[in-house]
Amino acid sequence: MPIYKIEGVKKDGLQKYNVRVNYLNSDGVKKQLTRITFGLEEAKDLEKKLLDEVKEKLDGSHGKTTIDQLFTEYIATKQHDVRKTTAHKYEKEYELYIKPNLEHVKLCKLTVPMLQKWKSYIESLEIGLTTRNHAYSTLRILLNYAVRMEYIPKNPLTAIGCFKDADYSKAEIAYYTADEFLKYINAVKQYAEKRTAECRCLSEWDYYIFFNIAFYTGMRKGEILALKWSDLDADLINVRRSIQQKVKGFADIETPPKSKSSIRTLQIPLPLMKVLEEHRERQKVIGKFTEEYRVCGGEQCIRGASLGDKNRFYANISGQKRIRVHDFRHAHVSVLANEGINIQEIARRLGHAKVEITWNTYSHLYPREQEKAVDVLNRIA
Repeated sequence: MPIYKIEGVKKDGLQKYNVRVNYLNSDGVKKQLTRITFGLEEAKDLEKKLLDEVKEKLDGSHGKTTIDQLFTEYIATKQHDVRKTTAHKYEKEYELYIKPNLEHVKLCKLTVPMLQKWKSYIESLEIGLTTRNHAYSTLRILLNYAVRMEYIPKNPLTAIGCFKDADYSKAEIAYYTADEFLKYINAVKQYAEKRTAECRCLSEWDYYIFFNIAFYTGMRKGEILALKWSDLDADLINVRRSIQQKVKGFADIETPPKSKSSIRTLQIPLPLMKVLEEHRERQKVIGKFTEEYRVCGGEQCIRGASLGDKNRFYANISGQKRIRVHDFRHAHVSVLANEGINIQEIARRLGHAKVEITWNTYSHLYPREQEKAVDVLNRIA
């Protein structure tokens, strides 16, 4: 509902303004009311009157756009702007947490108290703080879209704020040190050798390779699962694809990495180079090997859902604490950070768009930098 100043036009010393209110009629067609007035205060009063007029029009309309109709429109407009996996995430959040309470609510009827009631409903569910805020984020994005399209004047959700938990404290990042990882990965190797001897089963080697890549490169799970031999060039890994499994209505979906900055080239460390070369030879033995084979799996990549169970089992047989699959990415950072590797290089290796993202997550892994700073100051006397 913009108020536009018409430059150079005044009446009795008052500035001329064009006041416009946009809305959808009962058929969902974009309409607008436009009026002219003089003086800023008069323009604000006129805007309020026009809004009330529009509200009266819409309150009597049975076909006014509902939250459900808005969501359908939003997803249709975003089908070429976001990855399928992102669209699926929005659909899942909407179906589980927004649709049950707000599906039939018309935009003109949506109020702050109504959204506060929705928030209370979400808080009553047995879901974590992160999940609650994912639901909040999806609804906020949807209503921001309605504001951009000028269906509503402002986003009423911002008045109630996101979810908070007074008893919530962010868990410390768990990771393996280099020594802990070597004990872990050696146990995995021994188990893979055992299974090969017992039943000529080579599938355990795929997991052995996965966790090696995760530790030595810091790549994301989807990036590792999607990795093909054609992505390896001498001593380099070209990270240029990811994979999403268990997507509603789809088989495995290969996509670009998470963001433009995630498309990167990583030099392969010698220990990883050795195990990759050995694994390539294994795959050549068991099938019609091509460079389009997945590094972890062959013709098809291993299932991401199985990684958690395998990781739990390997931690147990190695006698090491159990960390999450994603924590191998943290382990990669911890090794580099404690050797003083520049935070910008770590951000590049992780595929972060901004160094601030890396620093906010991993700044505590730079103890030696603090020691160096104190040493410098200690020498000043």
